[in-house]
Amino acid sequence: MARVLLLFIGVLIAYTAVACAGLEFLADDNPIRQVVNGMHELESSIIKIIGNSRRALSFVRFAHRYGKRYEDVEEIQRRFEIFSENLRMIRSHNRKGLSYTMGVNEFADITWEEFRRHRLGAAQNCSATSRGSHKLTGVVLPESKDWRETGIVSPIKNQGHCGSCWTFSTTGALEAAYAQAFGKSISLSEQQLVDCAGAFNNFGCHGGLPSQAFEYIKYNGGLDTETAYPYTGKNGLCKYSSENVGVQVLDSVNITLGAEDELKHAVAFVRPVSVAFEVVSGFRAYKSGVFTSTTCGSSPMDVNHAVLAVGYGVENGIPYWLIKNSWGADWGDEGYFKMEMGKNMCGVATCASYPVLA
Repeated sequence: MARVLLLFIGVLIAYTAVACAGLEFLADDNPIRQVVNGMHELESSIIKIIGNSRRALSFVRFAHRYGKRYEDVEEIQRRFEIFSENLRMIRSHNRKGLSYTMGVNEFADITWEEFRRHRLGAAQNCSATSRGSHKLTGVVLPESKDWRETGIVSPIKNQGHCGSCWTFSTTGALEAAYAQAFGKSISLSEQQLVDCAGAFNNFGCHGGLPSQAFEYIKYNGGLDTETAYPYTGKNGLCKYSSENVGVQVLDSVNITLGAEDELKHAVAFVRPVSVAFEVVSGFRAYKSGVFTSTTCGSSPMDVNHAVLAVGYGVENGIPYWLIKNSWGADWGDEGYFKMEMGKNMCGVATCASYPVLA
């Protein structure tokens, strides 16, 4: 039955493509017509599993777009039920006309518990930022900032099924610093941090902090390039080689815990800054607009996801942080999101830091 369903997905997509193209007549020997002619028999089998509805068609299109593969009929049914519940949540949210919208993405067939287990790290203690070291100046800040416009922000990456967000926040900050300093791009190794930075209170695919990663790189002697030490998305043995170092860290600068004025000053005048915040359930379906929440906290023990603040601005009267994520370019606003500024929303200024290159 599972094979039948996978075949059905292909059939339904082919049928949909024909219908959307407005092709009313096909030759008898056309393979698409042959597939369409067998559709009803296959569809009757699928109806017994997931029912006959528009939502079933949406599920099929979703599975095709994201290359989903399910083991058996039971998993197909379970994933469809989860997809349906998430779709209801998305549509209910979007009807409210709030400051941000939700959309279907690759996470639409998994539960919040599964998402949290595979994409987020354990809650981290940001005690290192209790005393910040960034120096404010009296210079007037620009109304908006977007470091992507200068070309120093590296492309969006995807951490996969590993809670290694902290490593991508780290490399994102270092790649921006390198491009700013040397006028050329570089891609640095997240996997080295996953495998080698454990002595600095990091836990590979189970979480860590950029500030602690910067310390590891500083005392280790450097961070390899992505090419020399490629990403596998799972914990492994340390294979660091000093012959392949891409960058070295002289020091790191911490933003005082919760001080959004310091964070804004650093983003405005220094470069992109690593930040961490608390991801709550609805955030995984974010699509566009300024994210805000009444359920996330601002405690230093709440942060579970590290990202990179690359700018700020105002949208529809709401000030926001512009942030680079590590869930692929298909997620959110081409891999980015906006977070409300001024309330330490979800603890976004709780655990912020940036590196100084050697």
